[in-house]
Amino acid sequence: MGEPNNPDVTAVQKPEAGKADLRPENIQDAVIRLAGNSQDGIQTAGAFLARLAGRSAQDVMTYMTIPATISGGPSIFQVRIGTGEVLSAGDEADFLVAFYQHSYQDHVGFLRDGGVLVYDSDNVEPNLDDKRFVYVGIPITGLTVEALGGTAKDKGKNIFVLGLITKIFQLDVDKLKRIITEKFGGKDESIVNTALMAFQAGYNYPVGNLLSKLYQFEKIEKTGGRDQITMDGNTALAYGLIAAGVRFGAGYPITPWSSVMEILRRELPKYGGIFVQAEDELASVSLAIGMSYSGWLAVTGSAGPGISLKTEAIGWASMAEIPLIICNVQRGGPSTGLPTNVEQSDLHQAIFGSHGDSPRVVLAASTVEDCFYIAIEAARIARKYSTPVFILSDTSLATRIEAFDEPDLGKLMVDPKPDLRPREKHVPYPLDEITQHAPPGTRILDGKYPLMSGLEHDEMGHPTGSPKLHMAMTAKRRNKLRKLAEELQVPEIYGDQEGDTLLVGWGSTYGPIHDAAKRARTEMSEKIGALHLRHIHPLPNGLEKIWPKFKRVVVVEMTARHHSSRALLRSEDRECDED
Repeated sequence: MGEPNNPDVTAVQKPEAGKADLRPENIQDAVIRLAGNSQDGIQTAGAFLARLAGRSAQDVMTYMTIPATISGGPSIFQVRIGTGEVLSAGDEADFLVAFYQHSYQDHVGFLRDGGVLVYDSDNVEPNLDDKRFVYVGIPITGLTVEALGGTAKDKGKNIFVLGLITKIFQLDVDKLKRIITEKFGGKDESIVNTALMAFQAGYNYPVGNLLSKLYQFEKIEKTGGRDQITMDGNTALAYGLIAAGVRFGAGYPITPWSSVMEILRRELPKYGGIFVQAEDELASVSLAIGMSYSGWLAVTGSAGPGISLKTEAIGWASMAEIPLIICNVQRGGPSTGLPTNVEQSDLHQAIFGSHGDSPRVVLAASTVEDCFYIAIEAARIARKYSTPVFILSDTSLATRIEAFDEPDLGKLMVDPKPDLRPREKHVPYPLDEITQHAPPGTRILDGKYPLMSGLEHDEMGHPTGSPKLHMAMTAKRRNKLRKLAEELQVPEIYGDQEGDTLLVGWGSTYGPIHDAAKRARTEMSEKIGALHLRHIHPLPNGLEKIWPKFKRVVVVEMTARHHSSRALLRSEDRECDED
């Protein structure tokens, strides 16, 4: 938590002897970890806290783990709420809520010294001889059953705990009740009432008898700007695609991509589009290519295993120069790997994962907010350069909830309608220009209509086996990426602009890298900077001028395989360190 900052606290009347000091201590941020089983709904309770933070103009970041098996198992949801900039979900917890003995044993090591352990005394027996922590034992299961009636069993514990946390941190009760009502509003009224009863029971529990203090987040009035919204990365990605003018797509379910697909399937018909669940991955990418060929930029997506199955058709799109967006919400691999764990393991696959020379653009979202804007950037590039564009996200971004300023949709929404105006003539693959296809149905007045196929072709699309023409067309497709690199801006360096260490990353490592650089600059004497890559392939021109400004360059990735970034970031006379 941040340092206490309450200059008026001495003016408040001191509590009577023998009573707890319940004057709220002002804090800047807190890391709250809920540990239980996936069946307990701790993700729901944590999400309520995150959404409250967003509506209260606070910064928030979450982190969750869920089991990969259908039967469920141990799970956590961590929320970091702050009144300043929150760059990471936190390394240590200030408050740990343990529902079970395994929750306590597995996660007490993440509780900072002096932190508060709230545990269900019906299920947990902590080691009270360990004096590092403040222990607050509450019969959560029994009190929930008592509040809701015997038929509730242990359901509703998550909302009971939410009420407890609301009381401990002096959160906005009315806003939380509205969020709960909105969440369950589409269900039977009894479900809403039961949730509110559980919340009220937790809120009314006399935590003052157990805690020496309550807490209150510092209030910082937001000046100007737009209202905040809260959402997870997959939701932001889906709505970013819609804002970018994507109206068609196809996919096949796989964790953690599936929720993007479900949102698009629900929302695209509202905009005159459609999302198709195909019979497999190859069929889905092929459908999306056909949709893009029709003149409507389309999307497909998956996780690493599914991208492997799409590879042949993605190569077809590269050869035929079809604009296409491919989302890879990465998970741990190889094979089916770690379905619910995060790993940046597919960078090499995204850039080089095809037979032959099959250039494609690769972008990587850095935050939940950036998931929205990276979709707009991907669509812009796909249309301008008639090329497949990969968007790399991952499990961390997919499930993480953050608060950010509401996008100005009036300025961002793209009109996706294809250009069907008649053309005097049309050459689809000119060697000295970037391909721009005429949608099917466009009148070509000279009567020479183009062809399109995955075979090597001449400028009109006719198949050819000429080695000379194959070399020229291969260079044409590769030169598009060179032109794109020329228009990209070099990312700004955070922190010291030159010095001892430059931390380089991409994707969801953005927050931890910047948090580490920020702390290192205040706690160490070294000069440290951080640079984050959003455009991964091609890289912006000019990066080679940055590396010599630092004594060492450390590439930070969430993977054991560093060779991909090492190859990308090595200059001719300088080798990057790895960490």
